[in-house]
Amino acid sequence: MLITELNKKALDVLNNTFGYSSYRYEQEKIINSVLLGNHTLAIMPTGAGKSLCYQIPAIISSKKTVVISPLISLMDDQVSALKECGIQAAKIHSDMTYDERSSSWNNFKNGKEKIIYLSPEKIMSEDFLNQLKNLDVGLFVIDEIHCVSKWGHNFRPDYNQLSQLKSLFPNSNIIGFTATADQTTRLDILEKIFNKNVNVFISSLDRPNLSLSITQKTNWKSQLLEYLRDRKSQSGIIYCLSKKKTEEVTSLLNDKGFNASTYHAGLDGQVRKNVQDTFMTEQAHIVVATIAFGMGIDKPDIRFVIHLNLPGSVEAYSQEIGRAGRDGNASDTLLIYGLDDLVIRRRMIEENSSEDKFKFHENKRLDYLLSYCETPECRRKVLLSYFDEESENCNNCDNCIDPPSLIDGTILAQKLLSTVYRTGQFYGQVHIINVLRGSEDKKILDKGHQKLSVYGLGKDKTKEFWQSFLRQMLAYGHLKINFQKYGAIEITNTGIQVLKNVQKFMYKEIPTKPVKDIIKPTKYLNKELSTDDNILLNKLKSLRLDIAKQRRLPAYTVFHDSTLIQMSQNKPTNEIDMLEIDGVGPTKFKKYGELFIDLINGHI
Repeated sequence: MLITELNKKALDVLNNTFGYSSYRYEQEKIINSVLLGNHTLAIMPTGAGKSLCYQIPAIISSKKTVVISPLISLMDDQVSALKECGIQAAKIHSDMTYDERSSSWNNFKNGKEKIIYLSPEKIMSEDFLNQLKNLDVGLFVIDEIHCVSKWGHNFRPDYNQLSQLKSLFPNSNIIGFTATADQTTRLDILEKIFNKNVNVFISSLDRPNLSLSITQKTNWKSQLLEYLRDRKSQSGIIYCLSKKKTEEVTSLLNDKGFNASTYHAGLDGQVRKNVQDTFMTEQAHIVVATIAFGMGIDKPDIRFVIHLNLPGSVEAYSQEIGRAGRDGNASDTLLIYGLDDLVIRRRMIEENSSEDKFKFHENKRLDYLLSYCETPECRRKVLLSYFDEESENCNNCDNCIDPPSLIDGTILAQKLLSTVYRTGQFYGQVHIINVLRGSEDKKILDKGHQKLSVYGLGKDKTKEFWQSFLRQMLAYGHLKINFQKYGAIEITNTGIQVLKNVQKFMYKEIPTKPVKDIIKPTKYLNKELSTDDNILLNKLKSLRLDIAKQRRLPAYTVFHDSTLIQMSQNKPTNEIDMLEIDGVGPTKFKKYGELFIDLINGHI
């Protein structure tokens, strides 16, 4: 079959099954790659519609599709969403009874359902693999594929076993998805899963509707309450480092009149499920959680994500804040951190692995996160640069909106750069700072670095000062970390310009900003609705919530917020007009269309 014919089929499914008029981001290119039988790795931002990239080819194909998913809740939501669009899909996981699992497997095996969702643990069991080998599986989908790599932020040993798929099923196509993977993680994925024989699509990870704010921790309780003061009608997620902290924060918020729930791995499975179900259906609900909450959460109207502790890595941070604002409307992120967070994170790295190489890598990732926290530059620019993406100043982060006061640090920078240069660009930050401060560390004496002209040039400054200063130079791009040289600090081309006095270097002293002084975000991408449109939108959301509760579904599987916003603006009063709304396909119209048309007619 020619690709043009496949394109037509794919577009027809997009329009008539899922109810969308056009593709977004890199969807069309990724779908074409899969349709042509290519192994495919897609790195897409949260909320970019990755599910359609494999669901459309799965529907078109005559062969079966196996989706490997890390979370039971994600499987449940995906299968529910497909069924709402009239697509039969199966799932097998540990929360199902034996009879339910048997029925799902038989339906998939006998062709009643072409798509099945499985955990990595299930698919890689010997018995199950033998059964799969007897079926015509055309496509394996690995969701959250960064879990394959031990350099990724959510490594799962069971995911590591998926490297066998390419040899066990040589005639099948593999597609992997992730929203966060730095270059090291990407290379590891390519090596393990694809043997580098793969089409790679990297979409911009930028989420311009998210404001980015960071402040140092003073009194976290008052800082949090000040930030949430006007947000009782909004849904959000608050991330904490410990289970104890989540419970403390939840108690504080409920005492102050907020609707908050705790979520962490220590809670009973049914309790966690109830919390997630409530969060997905209610419009004003805050979940206070450890990192156990969030992967696969697709609630469009999360208006804020707060970190009360330093995240584990830039990747983790990027994925966690990416859960906000999936409807495209303005949403806020706030990170409140202190030195105690850094101590805890360093200790966790030390205790969680006996492998020196892993510890080293994790510490360097944490260093970059600290650089991001301390940068005086546009935060979005620094964040995206970690993923090898360039951008302009965003005007939607605290540094852009309220630029920090800068101090001319050119001479200090030249001292640091000279030390890096004189030591051969072979050493990490500890050694560089020790030389700069005139330390009598054994390594310095063994290398003879006490004889260098730069030895002791920076002894008038504290170690903490130089650590912060170095991180700012990293954030500006005047220095870089070479992971292939065991974290050696190297000078970049712009760093050379500073060293030669061609370019100045301005740095900031770390301010302690009250949260109340953090500038509110711009309304970038916010849908401007009239008063009447907003009234109608609230009525449509109430109807959606009633339907979702009756059917025990996440609200977004009925209609996304973006679909309801379009309804409130266009006010469709008949089937033809309703089918023009993005997200309303024939199947969903049959289920819900008349209910929403009646409401709109009653409002008009």
